[in-house]
Amino acid sequence: MNVFKLAAVLALGSAMLVPVAIQAQQTNQIELKLDPANRTLIVSADDRISVDPDVAILHVGFTTQPNDAKSTYAAGAKASNDIISAIKAAGIPESAIHSAGQRLTAVNAKQHKFQLYQQWTVRTPPERAAEILDIAVNAGATDSGEIEWTVEDVKALEDKVLRTAAERARAQAGTIADGLGVKLGKIIYATNEVTSVTYPRRFAENYDRAMPMSAGSAQIVSAPLSIEPQKVIRTASIYAVFSIE
Repeated sequence: MNVFKLAAVLALGSAMLVPVAIQAQQTNQIELKLDPANRTLIVSADDRISVDPDVAILHVGFTTQPNDAKSTYAAGAKASNDIISAIKAAGIPESAIHSAGQRLTAVNAKQHKFQLYQQWTVRTPPERAAEILDIAVNAGATDSGEIEWTVEDVKALEDKVLRTAAERARAQAGTIADGLGVKLGKIIYATNEVTSVTYPRRFAENYDRAMPMSAGSAQIVSAPLSIEPQKVIRTASIYAVFSIE
């Protein structure tokens, strides 16, 4: 759904020099001073576009329990390989999995205790986000859950919202000029800005998959989380100054 708002200022020359300050929405907008040779019409238009995502980027990772450096590294190596092997076995290609960080950190210097942290991003179709997250958690991922929703061609989406905002700005400038009985001339100056609408970060830190259970304990099996994709939203603002003939 596209929505927009419009503000317009008509500046007509007079016999006197009249300073006019235009309230800028962007830092690079100009301040105009009017004289008989400066006949302008100024418009500001916004547009917004919202689409369903076609890519989900999962943040998947783990943190080991504190232990000595050698044991911690061994446990981390096993968790790392188990998680990635499970994700690949689910049909996610290696090209869709990227390391986002890893480190071995001392958590108790006196007792020589360390923890190993590792994180990846995993690109999946939105409809598989909950499934892949569940697979990763059951394979050992404990610091997982944040999902970025996006589209394959972000530039095309931003170009589209810019184009519709610019078209609305020019159409409204023409309508205003017609209503005031003047002819719209060439564009003198224009700026644009595209922004994305972001949602609050919901990163499920230390997602508890339950620690290894003792012999004879019942294995807990649960269904994947219910995850609804979020819309991908871009907004565009156009500020334009047209001459009046």
